[in-house]
Amino acid sequence: MLANERGVALLLVLWIFIFLFVVAFEFSGGVREDGLVARRYAEESRGYYLALAGFQDALYQLLNGFAPPANAPRLISSANQPQSQDIVDGSWREKNFGQGLYRVRLSDEAGKINLNRVDEPTLRLIFTNLGIDTRHVDILTDSILDWRDEDDLHRTNGAENDYYLSLAPAYTAQNGAFDSVESLLWVRGVTSEIFFGSEENGRRQVGLQEIFTVDNPTDRINLRTAAAEVIHAMTGLTLEKSQKFVDERKKLSERTLPDILRLLGVASGEAATRQFVFVSPTVITIEAAGRDSETSAIERRVKGVVRVVQGGQGTQIVRWIDRDFSGYNRSGTNPTN
Repeated sequence: MLANERGVALLLVLWIFIFLFVVAFEFSGGVREDGLVARRYAEESRGYYLALAGFQDALYQLLNGFAPPANAPRLISSANQPQSQDIVDGSWREKNFGQGLYRVRLSDEAGKINLNRVDEPTLRLIFTNLGIDTRHVDILTDSILDWRDEDDLHRTNGAENDYYLSLAPAYTAQNGAFDSVESLLWVRGVTSEIFFGSEENGRRQVGLQEIFTVDNPTDRINLRTAAAEVIHAMTGLTLEKSQKFVDERKKLSERTLPDILRLLGVASGEAATRQFVFVSPTVITIEAAGRDSETSAIERRVKGVVRVVQGGQGTQIVRWIDRDFSGYNRSGTNPTN
């Protein structure tokens, strides 16, 4: 009997130890998770303010790239101060700031295609140059035109409210100007691969988000700042040749529209001047990303579209995105571009 009691007592003690071990393990796991969340929040917060610092620095450099009026003091006194169009080249620039770092990129909105002003023939040409099949070109073109027109009559291959209301979830067409490029994702025929771009067998498919904008103040493309992807979409040149053009464009000390058109291999004339201009950028997107340290995997991004006013004496915020995900692909990872 005594032996049996001792056996029962031993089992109870073992069960108590197992219970305490499980409770302690769960508690330590919860504490660890809370610590990781707190650390992530702290890193993300520091990254956010580093991104804001980068945005302000880029804005400061941008304004100093414009020539001031007579007798007006410059914010930076330097004979080598770069001009605004040299800063707005769409490339990332990284800078250390305290223990952290930020990187910024300035892009000219006039260097992209105005989604609300592009006409039907140009739309068809763009989609063809991007390598989209003919049937899908018809659907994309008609659906985009249907989305932004004010009536509820759909084109042959387009879509209006009757189509969108049949989807799940249901929604209605804009029947007006696009508010943002991201609105294209609601349009019939625009898949995630077409919008974000893709790569297959070493061949890159340019995404619509790379070439369209709603903030270009004109209906033409600024060849002074247009990226290789836009050149590819507008002219049909391969991406490699378009990138070579962009690289050669940077080497020209004196640049005019005829010079750039010759470099591009396009004859000067009325047709070219209807498509392209050569001007200093005035509506500019500033993207900024901040990280707590070089080893931090957490990057916080902000983006703002600014309009330069009064010949570089001030700016006006056109659009502000406090948490920018446009630089991330569909899997949520952060690419280098």
